[in-house]
Amino acid sequence: MQQNKTDTTDVFISIGSNMGDKYNNCIQGIQHLDALSGITVVSVSPFYKTEPVDYTDQDWFVNGAIKMETKLDPEALMLSLKHIEQALGQYEKTVRFGPRILDLDIIMYGNLISHSDRVTLPHPRMHKRCFVLKPLCDIAPNTVHPVLKKSFKELLSEVENDMEQEVVLFRQADLPSLLNLPK
Repeated sequence: MQQNKTDTTDVFISIGSNMGDKYNNCIQGIQHLDALSGITVVSVSPFYKTEPVDYTDQDWFVNGAIKMETKLDPEALMLSLKHIEQALGQYEKTVRFGPRILDLDIIMYGNLISHSDRVTLPHPRMHKRCFVLKPLCDIAPNTVHPVLKKSFKELLSEVENDMEQEVVLFRQADLPSLLNLPK
């Protein structure tokens, strides 16, 4: 996807950690992200303590969501996210959905619908994940999924009604000042 160099796209990122200082891992990941050229972090959700899904024999996670603007195309953004994960000690996972120091996933890239070897947009499981939808609703509840044509808020209500996924407010820091975000 080619973009005019002055154009930016609104992107939603899911962030999580369940190893070491989970909260600090997420904060460091956001700080690394905001420091990248072509990326501006616009808002960060509260963080939640969430039980693992799919592979359940692991510690609970700390999860949140980020809204940002970027000039990077999806492939370049995904590469940047993987570099940040590696900079904080996360390498290829040996167990799918297993423990991680830091996990950064592109949830939505504007209204783009695409599939490549590296990136599928929107994220194919986001609408089934309370730990993704709850923080997204804190920062953009009325954003509409480009395929399902439902808002994050509508998707969250469906997941909360259909599944038991415990999501508990973890820690509400003064993120705007911590990350030098606009208030």
